[in-house]
Amino acid sequence: MNTPDDRDESSPVRSHPHCWVCSPDNGHGLGVEFRDDSMGGVEGVFPCDEAFTGYAGLLHGGVISSLLDGAMTNCLLSRGLIAVTADLQVRFHHPVQIGLTATIRAWLKDTRSLVYILGAELLQNGVVCATAVGKFMKHPLE
Repeated sequence: MNTPDDRDESSPVRSHPHCWVCSPDNGHGLGVEFRDDSMGGVEGVFPCDEAFTGYAGLLHGGVISSLLDGAMTNCLLSRGLIAVTADLQVRFHHPVQIGLTATIRAWLKDTRSLVYILGAELLQNGVVCATAVGKFMKHPLE
């Protein structure tokens, strides 16, 4: 069995080792750990710490967008696919509160030639606060 150190540089696990959203090695990042869910997608949690405040008491919209993008990227990586964001459309439905844990989910919706289309959502207390649709282009490493 291979350990992460045994994998070559093109492996999905090592394709973005300094990612600001999900890398445990990036001391300035968000450190979200995404895991496979039971429906073919991925899921992670984020504590919405005060350091990521936009308006008073609310999570910054750029952080929300990054979390959704990172979840979609990890959904592809969980399938052994390496791709980069080509288009990201985020819809904010409700404010995301600082101090409450958020759940971020992503799933593959469609594949078209060199493009993957994914969906994602961010929830707090079971309420969908933001959704996204992303188009990802296959990366040359794939």
